[in-house]
Formats: sequence, structure tokens, C-alpha cells
Amino acid sequence: MTDVHWLGQDQIWDTVAAENYDSPGTGMFAPEVLGPTVDRLAGLAGDGPVLEFAIGTGRVAVPLAGRGIPVSGIELSAPMVQELRHKVDETTLPVVMGDMATARVAGEFSLVFLVFNTIANLLTQEEQVACFRNAAAHLRPGGRFVIELWVPELRSLPPGKRATVGAVEDSYLLVDTYDVLHQHVVSHHVRFGDGREARIGRTPHRYVWPAELDLMAQLAGFELESRHADWTGGEFTAESTSHVSVYRLPGAADA
Repeated sequence: MTDVHWLGQDQIWDTVAAENYDSPGTGMFAPEVLGPTVDRLAGLAGDGPVLEFAIGTGRVAVPLAGRGIPVSGIELSAPMVQELRHKVDETTLPVVMGDMATARVAGEFSLVFLVFNTIANLLTQEEQVACFRNAAAHLRPGGRFVIELWVPELRSLPPGKRATVGAVEDSYLLVDTYDVLHQHVVSHHVRFGDGREARIGRTPHRYVWPAELDLMAQLAGFELESRHADWTGGEFTAESTSHVSVYRLPGAADA
């Protein structure tokens, strides 16, 4: 039996998680990480408008909107949106509450994007396919769907073992436990200080190979336009640990 259904996504992304999500200037908020992400998305968006699935606290959406591009969002977690509202109001960056696989936003968009591995938060193949179809339903002809996702690390999983160590830092340890039968992984985040106490958080995911992601895209009517190892356009190879994949609907060319 897999253990990935211990908590729903709305329970995982609760008030505590939302209040501790942002790390200005470091980690995923570091300029060398966030800057290229926003640059690439702005280039793909043209004049917009654009839609972010799982907008969270607005890590990407807020600076993108700051460039004058109309941005909307879908988000399941009310506490995450409460944190977003400390930065921008509803008029500047409207958000529809709901599941990114099914929720609908009025209008037609040039770009839908889903960053930082978040499609893996959908724990079944059916939900992930529905997410692609929902993106397609929001796009105008020629519109793009951009996904940032990690490559499963199964090559580093020894035979008979269920876990890999993803990170070892001074005050943080990441251990991933795999259920290869169901294509699930649970990330165990251990944070600790100088004392004997530690805080543990666990997040479940369904990992997806690039080829499977491409098939999901085809089922939703997309074609793969490009795939790179990162937001700066690095070459995607067999050694790449993540990818940025751009899918496009047939139709009129975008700027």
C-alpha cells in the first residue's frame, strides 16, 4: 500500500506552510533562479494575458505582472492566496480558487504555466492528463503551456532500496521514498537547528518521465515546441535533473 494519501494538498499547504513558504533572495526566490524564470515566461507570453496554475504566494506571477503582463491564477490553498494578497490585490492579480485540473478562469490566454514541479502534486495519471486538457481549454490558438519538472532519480535508487537522499545541508535534510509500482514518491523534509528538536514535513508526488509528459500533451492536442534543461535555455541531455518543456496548440503564430 502506498503512503501518499496521508494528507490532501489543501492540508499540506496550510497556514503554517504558507507563512513559511517565501524565502526572499534565497532558494527558489534567489535572483539567479527567479530572474531567468520570469525572463523566459515574459518572452513566451508576448502581450499576454497569461494564467498560472498553482499560483501559490505569487513567487513568479508577481514579478511577471510587474512587467505589465496581465496575469491571473488558479490556486487550491486559501492560506497561500492570503500570503499573495499581502503583495498584490485582487484587481492587480485575480485568482480563482480551485483545483488546477478542473477550475476555469474566464477569458482566453496566450500562455499557461506550471512551475517548480507542481504538476507532480496531482497524484494520478488521470488528474495530470486533465491538467493538460484544462490548460488547452484556456488557451487561444497557437497558445503555449509551459511546465517545469524534475526528472525522476530512479537511476540513483539501489536495487531493493526505497529511498534516496536529495539534499544534505547544515540545517536541512531531504529524503525521497519511492513506490515504483504506483509511480509515487514522498519527499521528507527535515529542518533542524542547534538543539535536539527537528521539524518534519512530508509532500507526496506522482513522478512523470518526459516521454509520458509528451504523451499527455498529445492527448490534449499539444505539440512539443522545445525542451531545455533550465530556464536559461541549457541543453537537455540524459544527465539533466530537470527540464522546462514548452507545449503549443496548433494555430496562429504568436508574437
